[in-house]
Amino acid sequence: MKLINLLFILVTASFCFGQLTSVEVHSIRIEHLKELKDVEKGILNADEIKVFGGLNYFDFDTTYQLEAIFSKDKGPKFEMPTSTDRKPIYRQFGTLSFEINEKTEVLVVYQNIELSKSKEYRKYLFVPFRDENSGNETYGGGRYLDIQKQKGKNWIIDFNLAYNPYCAYSYRYSCPIPPEENTLTIPIDAGEKVPAGH
Repeated sequence: MKLINLLFILVTASFCFGQLTSVEVHSIRIEHLKELKDVEKGILNADEIKVFGGLNYFDFDTTYQLEAIFSKDKGPKFEMPTSTDRKPIYRQFGTLSFEINEKTEVLVVYQNIELSKSKEYRKYLFVPFRDENSGNETYGGGRYLDIQKQKGKNWIIDFNLAYNPYCAYSYRYSCPIPPEENTLTIPIDAGEKVPAGH
């Protein structure tokens, strides 16, 4: 949750003043690495930290800071499939349509029901996705984007902030599996790659 908190602070600023800079994205990446390597945080245990090779990223690229058209389309509550038997409750919140590489792509945006009850995370939205890099340069189980609700229909999404689920680093986690409808037809050369040493 600490990473999500940092993302919210910086992403909120980006909505007010423009997209995140390379320096701000780099700061998020440094914080993410620190948390993973801090045994007291408990994300990785001591044995996992010993074999952890570090994080890999695509270079920061403003091409992947996109303006998308948001369409609100709330769906019923459902159990999101995960890498384990755990089934957290989500609902579809809407869709984001955007153009990249002369193609129009659409991602479904989800809302975690439990988090939506919290004042701190009621604006939190979740975009799990796969793309043409999944299983090659990026984690095969897909990557995630955390965004927050924005005003109007023109929303900013920044794939430089795409990150791996904790399952990419440890078998101990239960991670949402990106639904089939969130499989992009292009490679997203931005954000986190397969962890070092994998």
